[in-house]
Amino acid sequence: MSSKLVLIDGHSILNRAFYGVPLLTNADGLHTNGIYGFLNILFKILEEEKPDYLCVAFDVKEPTFRHKMYTEYKGTRKPMPQELREQVPVLQEVLAAMQITVVKKGGYEADDILGTLAKRAEKDNIEVTLVSGDRDLLQIASEQIKIRIPKTKGGKTETEDYYAKDVLEKYQVTPAQFIELKALMGDTSDNIPGVPKVGEKTAISLMVSYGSIEGIYEHIEEISKKSIKESLQENRELADLSKALATIKTDCELDVTFDDMTVDNFYTKEAYGIFQKLEFKNFLTRFTDENVEEKALDCKWIKVSELVEAERVFDKVKVTEEAACLLLKDNEKQETFAGIAFCFSKEESYVFIPQGFLTEDYLIEKIREFTSDCNLITFYAKDLYSYVGVDCFTTTDALSESQNVVDLKIAAYLLNPIKSDYFIEDLAREYLDMPIKEKEQFFGKMSLVQASEEKTDEFVVYGATLAYVLYTAKQKILDKLTELGMEKLYWNVEMPLSKVLFDMERLGVLVDREELVCYGESLISRIEELQKAVYEAAGEEFNLNSPKQLGEVLFEKLKLPGAKKTKSGYSTAADVLEKLAVEYPIVADILEYRTLAKLKSTYADGLLQCIAVDGRIHTTFQQTITATGRISSTEPNLQNIPMRMELGRRIRKAFIPKEGFVFMDADYSQIELRLLAHMSGDEQLIEAYKQDADIHRITASKVFHTPLDEVTDLQRRNAKAVNFGIVYGISSFGLSQDLSINRKEAEGYIQAYFEQYPKVKEFLDTTVEKAEKEGFVTTMFARRRPLPEILSSNFMQRSFGKRVAMNAPIQGSAADIMKIAMISVWEELRRQKLASKILIQVHDELLLEVKEEEKDAVREILVNGMKNAADLLVAMEVDVHCGNDWYEAK
Repeated sequence: MSSKLVLIDGHSILNRAFYGVPLLTNADGLHTNGIYGFLNILFKILEEEKPDYLCVAFDVKEPTFRHKMYTEYKGTRKPMPQELREQVPVLQEVLAAMQITVVKKGGYEADDILGTLAKRAEKDNIEVTLVSGDRDLLQIASEQIKIRIPKTKGGKTETEDYYAKDVLEKYQVTPAQFIELKALMGDTSDNIPGVPKVGEKTAISLMVSYGSIEGIYEHIEEISKKSIKESLQENRELADLSKALATIKTDCELDVTFDDMTVDNFYTKEAYGIFQKLEFKNFLTRFTDENVEEKALDCKWIKVSELVEAERVFDKVKVTEEAACLLLKDNEKQETFAGIAFCFSKEESYVFIPQGFLTEDYLIEKIREFTSDCNLITFYAKDLYSYVGVDCFTTTDALSESQNVVDLKIAAYLLNPIKSDYFIEDLAREYLDMPIKEKEQFFGKMSLVQASEEKTDEFVVYGATLAYVLYTAKQKILDKLTELGMEKLYWNVEMPLSKVLFDMERLGVLVDREELVCYGESLISRIEELQKAVYEAAGEEFNLNSPKQLGEVLFEKLKLPGAKKTKSGYSTAADVLEKLAVEYPIVADILEYRTLAKLKSTYADGLLQCIAVDGRIHTTFQQTITATGRISSTEPNLQNIPMRMELGRRIRKAFIPKEGFVFMDADYSQIELRLLAHMSGDEQLIEAYKQDADIHRITASKVFHTPLDEVTDLQRRNAKAVNFGIVYGISSFGLSQDLSINRKEAEGYIQAYFEQYPKVKEFLDTTVEKAEKEGFVTTMFARRRPLPEILSSNFMQRSFGKRVAMNAPIQGSAADIMKIAMISVWEELRRQKLASKILIQVHDELLLEVKEEEKDAVREILVNGMKNAADLLVAMEVDVHCGNDWYEAK
């Protein structure tokens, strides 16, 4: 059996991967999607091919012999996007760390290097697989050389494989003739001129008929089409030049042998470190223990499973100023823990495994005992609160000296809020330059409880290492927060807020199960009515939930206008259907059907599944998810309950207070517009708010030059869209879509708005300019929102970055103000020992369960807490309503 060589076209595959995988960045802001996609393709090829030799070829940035022949060669190519360019040297660094041979040589292209190595291998009877996205390399295919062309979409990769026979079957020419085919028709991507007027079909026909360019010219008189014949006669030199440019050189002088390309161990210690820095967690399980480079530490990992030993350790903890404390669980929702890791010095780190007399209750009681004297460092404070309660931890306006819990997950989130998730392993790498193994590398898919029993030694190393990282990295992380000016945001807002959110989650909200069932039943009848109406209008029954079938009915059978064809059929997305709904009742019925079906499945049925044994729904309020600082709600999402349509709002009737209580709902009135007035300092906008009048009517009066008392409802609606659109950095195109007007008219509205409120435009422009220079924007409270997109070479990404730059300081400030208000209200309710509690937060809205006798006191606390959360140039207004269910209170 002959040996095998795999050759990879570096730039080509990286380029394909870059455009096939969504943009990714690591903690340092380095774009990594191209590298990630390249490695996915590489690993797939390696698994399928199992080569003996491997080599990756790259182009170098200097003219090749083809540029000397034709100076305009590749002259039409656009520059490589910066997001891709920065990944090239990093990929080469990754390949070097993986001991993969990289070849590049001035004067030649990667194609020439690959062609040379492929033909050398063929002569040595080595089987060759050549991987490239460039079809030019099909000219190299033979019975022994296979060309593989990958296609990456949505992170998934498929390949087309070509031996010589496959090239002939697909293109009707042999690999050698493929060169001449390209010479005739030219190549716009490489700026190879070809013969004018000869396109792909003509070129194939000529090659099939005459076999070669020489054969074509020998039989030129036989060509019947006059224009093609004349073009060939007039451009023989161009055809010969194009052939020379298109021909891959297969005899380059290269200082590399196949022995240099021998496949060895890819998963080296160096590669592991780079993969960690790039945050390629999915690939880390490929590394064995001996290839995971861990720093030699003097710290001892100690297992504690006896009560006497536990008492001795806890006596030490009592006299320390701070200790890292981590409950070892598989996930945050898990109710029990497999162990507790403690570290209170750089010399020793402990893992307590509950067994015998060393019970969970004993361990929790010990934590509770020393919380008043020892600062605890952890990575998800809510875990500790769930066992020892929030009263064990101080709540104060002072800074860290008076705080006794430090949550490094929240700190990591503030430092880089655009990450998708946060792990202690990331802190080890980012702040201690200490690569450590991931949980899956220790235990695979095994649960931590099982690991503590079956892999006890590894479990101890795992837990003790995490606690050591928390203890050692804590000060560096807090120093970074101080350096970036976010220490007050951390200590005075985010840490106290974690206690408020925990309390809200623990309380949950009571749900009337019968009302929810009745609501679902009321939807069914209307859903069936709509379904029947759609079938009658269509003249047939079909699967309404199938976009493919729906598209065929609407755009093929009924011939509705505005069809948008996609690979999977006609688009039936909401934006397409909404434009048709006004004129076509069937489309209006389909949209209503979709809305009600969503209400039924997600809310009527979905919420029933979420009611706990206490009759309440306990959502999770996520503090480290959104880049703007907003709180989000999951499992279930109580912030996403529909409000636009009456039938959607009705679901709030199912949320009720317990007996003897009422709901009190408070929300800020136009807080983001008020923040825009404050942050821009625009005198006219500030004055409009000071008049305490209808801001949308005032804006309409100014923008449309209409007396205030003559402003129409339509003008007010349009002005409202402009007001809120400006906050979100809306474009004239976006506004035209929202208002169903032409783009020029929308542009006029925006221009008129800025003429009336000039400092708003100045503020937005300045904010964007500053973001382009600094790469981030900040809120009034120093919260940072990184903006890697704002300097993107991709227009859509760059536009998105600019919109976020305009909006994030305002939306983020609104989120910060709401958090401050929540803390103030929560603390005052506790200080006055009231039975009333905060239950739900929905962006600018708070829902409280209020004891009947406490209504007046709570209203005052709520209004004062929300109004005084920030000192603005305009007053913050709060609307408060009470009711016997959430619908009535809202």
